[in-house]
Amino acid sequence: MSGISLRKLRKTYGALTVVHDIDLEIADKEFIILVGPSGCGKSTTLRMIAGLEEVSAGELYIGDELVNDVPSKERDIAMVFQNYALYPHMTVYKNMAFGLQLRKAPEAEIDQKVRETAKILDIEHLLNRKPKALSGGQRQRVALGRAMVRNPEVFLLDEPLSNLDAKLRGSMRTAITKLHRQLDSTFIYVTHDQVEAMTMADRIVVMKDGYIQQVDTPQMLYDNPVNMFVAGFIGAPQMNMLPVAVERDGQNWVGRFHETVFPLIVGDKADRLAPYEGKEIILGLRPENFHESQPHDIAPEFTCPFTALVDLAEPMGAEIHLNMTAHGHDMIARVSPRCAAKDGEAIDLIADLVNPHLFDKETEQSILY
Repeated sequence: MSGISLRKLRKTYGALTVVHDIDLEIADKEFIILVGPSGCGKSTTLRMIAGLEEVSAGELYIGDELVNDVPSKERDIAMVFQNYALYPHMTVYKNMAFGLQLRKAPEAEIDQKVRETAKILDIEHLLNRKPKALSGGQRQRVALGRAMVRNPEVFLLDEPLSNLDAKLRGSMRTAITKLHRQLDSTFIYVTHDQVEAMTMADRIVVMKDGYIQQVDTPQMLYDNPVNMFVAGFIGAPQMNMLPVAVERDGQNWVGRFHETVFPLIVGDKADRLAPYEGKEIILGLRPENFHESQPHDIAPEFTCPFTALVDLAEPMGAEIHLNMTAHGHDMIARVSPRCAAKDGEAIDLIADLVNPHLFDKETEQSILY
């Protein structure tokens, strides 16, 4: 059992606090990803779990053991770094075997584990090469293999793919996800790339300025962000944010944005809009919430016409990204590759509000969460 528990965990450097009393429960065998912009505290949190940074306050448990004062080498964990940290003068085989040799494991056991791990990672043919003869993706597999041969209960991965090109990142995302399922271990992974987080994690921890903003599954984060930061950080292209005035239209609520009147049909949460009547809130619309015509699978009462000026149409192959402006607000829409929109021309779209994202303008917190 290697669940991990962070209880009011804090990290300070003198008067500067970089991780603020965070609470987090990580289940045994879970793949959890810490994501956020540079300086949000995600790598510092990982390094505290690894024992590479001292805990300033709070409690850190691995399984049932309080490990605040347990040295890193005595924690049943393995860490994979961004820069691979391979020994350049050693072969791949010796790099993978080194940790076991330090622990004085029998040579036969070392050889068996190295070769079995190399087979899993498809690097058997590289065992006699040195790191300088490997590609970036191969070096990352060796770094993973060096961690795997120890058979740790917990894997910690700090930005492991950031030095790879886009194609290699895609293939390594798949490889690491498969590896987690195969090893049946706890994985804690740090990245600034929300695409990595969305495609790999069981749950995502979104961090900002040393605080946890939200913890949830990738789809729940996308569908129900707790605040404007999470809404804007999760999803590519990011969510559009428009100020709208809350008004009544008979028994229903609407949000007025100049001449556009957005229906705000929020079901049993309608009472949450009452305090905002006559005030401005922020309406969040995903780029895919814009359509070139009325969608057949969405009732008309959940949609409204929307006109914007196209600044730049970006063909992406399977879709076009329309960078638009509406009354001074920059926006982006994802439309079909058959869209005939031209730069500098107005375009009439249909906005759907089946799942409206509404935020308090002052606190930036979700009104409907």
